[in-house]
Amino acid sequence: MAGRERKQTDLDKGIVIPDDWPGYPLDLFNSPEHYCEDLECVYIPHGVIMDRTERLARNIMDDLGDHDIVVLCVLKGGYQFCADLVDCIKVLCRHSNKTLPMRVDFIRLKSYLNDQSTQDLHIEGAENLSVLSGKVKIFSAYLNELGIICLLGAL
Repeated sequence: MAGRERKQTDLDKGIVIPDDWPGYPLDLFNSPEHYCEDLECVYIPHGVIMDRTERLARNIMDDLGDHDIVVLCVLKGGYQFCADLVDCIKVLCRHSNKTLPMRVDFIRLKSYLNDQSTQDLHIEGAENLSVLSGKVKIFSAYLNELGIICLLGAL
């Protein structure tokens, strides 16, 4: 990786939420009324997600230096996370002496046929993924079954 190397710390492992943690009570947050019957608690407040996204953007800037990167956003659920991450990287570029040339592409992953899960993973919108060859790739995705947003990794 270009730039200075970061030391792995406990903070780089993320925030760990124990399986038996009850979450934050709903009365601590403003929730749209139409969600209230469906929600029991808030596990990760929006501000924490945004802080971790900003930290992730800073780590990407530190690790990748001035490399060209391709951000590959997995639609549809990964769009907002991807947009937030790209925005954070752009803000960091504006306020530093580094540039991080970036291109954003979109794909859709399907593992269902009708309403049945299959063992096959189909990639749509990947007609010309050869442009990714030799580039640093960052993938963002939304794991629908778990209902969480994650970054799959910089490869």
